[in-house]
Amino acid sequence: MSSRLLPAFGPEMLSPLSFLDRAAVVYGDRTAVVDGSFTLTYEGLNRRCRQLAGALHDTGLKPGDRVSVLSPNTHALLETHFGVPAAGGVLNALNTRLSLDELAYIIGHAESRVLVCDRDLLPTGMAVAERVPHDVLLIESGHAESDYERRIAAASAYHSPLDDEWSLLSLNYTSGTTGRPKGVMYAHRGAYLQAFAMVAQSGLDSKTVFLWTLPMFHCNGWCFPWAVTAVGGTHLALRTVRPDAIWAAIRDHGVTHFNAAPTVLTMLASHPDAAPAPRRVRIATGGAPPSPTLLARLSDLNLDVTHLYGLTETYGPAVICDWRPEWDTLDDGEQARLKARQGVSNLAGLPLRVVDDQGRDVPADGETTGEVLLRGNNVMLGYYRDPDATREATVEGPGGAWFRTGDIGVLHSNHYLELRDRKKDVIISGGENIASIEVEQALDSHPDVVESAVVGAPDPLWGEILVAFVTLKPACTTSAEDLIAHVRSRLARFKAPKRIEFGELPKTSTGKVQKFVLRRRVQDPSRR
Repeated sequence: MSSRLLPAFGPEMLSPLSFLDRAAVVYGDRTAVVDGSFTLTYEGLNRRCRQLAGALHDTGLKPGDRVSVLSPNTHALLETHFGVPAAGGVLNALNTRLSLDELAYIIGHAESRVLVCDRDLLPTGMAVAERVPHDVLLIESGHAESDYERRIAAASAYHSPLDDEWSLLSLNYTSGTTGRPKGVMYAHRGAYLQAFAMVAQSGLDSKTVFLWTLPMFHCNGWCFPWAVTAVGGTHLALRTVRPDAIWAAIRDHGVTHFNAAPTVLTMLASHPDAAPAPRRVRIATGGAPPSPTLLARLSDLNLDVTHLYGLTETYGPAVICDWRPEWDTLDDGEQARLKARQGVSNLAGLPLRVVDDQGRDVPADGETTGEVLLRGNNVMLGYYRDPDATREATVEGPGGAWFRTGDIGVLHSNHYLELRDRKKDVIISGGENIASIEVEQALDSHPDVVESAVVGAPDPLWGEILVAFVTLKPACTTSAEDLIAHVRSRLARFKAPKRIEFGELPKTSTGKVQKFVLRRRVQDPSRR
């Protein structure tokens, strides 16, 4: 028998659903959601989420069944973050930019029983549902007379009991380096603790007005649907991300926080509406670090940027450039250099490690490179129905299993991480992770193509753009435009190359394509 003492009145299961339960009591009369002309108090949000759970339960949804959602950032997508797990289901928020085949694969792999689809995406949702190899109940959302609203109005409140905090809360699919989407499994416990870390390290409180520029389908919005709710802040929905709409929200709705890809920040800084915000706005951004010039411009606009690093496998931001007050006295250039670092593990994770090829920790000298390893409550349970991929992403270390990010970095003397390279087959463009092998497979399916290689080239707006190097069959004259159209017919438009160069690919003596040579070419055209 264990000698460990347990509290007399618990312990309670850790789940982010408890944040809404508390908010309904503590902040019940306060504004929880603003979605155009539609508003909800926290009492109203809690009631609708419970009734959504009842509506899903009435469809025959059983504990562990998956529910997919195809929607921009709306109150309905926020409600599913609470209502689906309250029904005992597993939430699968879908990337709205994916192709029909990609969406159908994900819903099929997840074996989702229900697809909640916004009115603006209904043609896509209907087409996808027809391609899935099993029956899917399609529920339209997005307007007052929708099936979604009718079902909520007719349902009774429901809440499925949670008996295991390590049970599956959500599935988030990522292409990774294999080109095939993998389902990343989030637990109730992990999302709860990640949300707490985001509260603390983003400075959220009951005065927060959080603008939803980051898609909630990205790592469940980095767990901010639950984090903002935990403190009783206001969720300000933004159906379409436009610079003018963001500036209007900052001026007219008192926005205090938002998260965004570097692309969005670039558009904000250069937009005609750009003017110093009436209050300091805290912004978190991931991907390529903002340039010193951009950071200085954003600071002049009263926008305070924090650089983050993470992956779908880590509930979003696992590492944060935690700013030290003693750095405030440094000159602008030095501050920008420090802000560009990825930083240290957030509060939900263990101190990160950087290891060499033998698994030994590298010295914190700012020079010795190694692979970044992560461990903590904010690391996935594993890949859904893919034990081989889970094993490949795992390495044993102090305390047990560590997640292999595949990213290469150095540790500085203060143990702040700085990435030097990343998964070589993943390109980040406009905040989207794109597996180069997936694009290469699409190019290679063209009858005139012998082989191809895709790399990322620096771009001031998108962070990176895709550049394809293609070898054609003899006597073939297929154009770059033809190949781009061919890729777009098979993948999401944002995955298509922006530029294509023709010729022989550089290879090693064993015939392996030397992508590092191609990366040098796009970095420095003189190397062509």
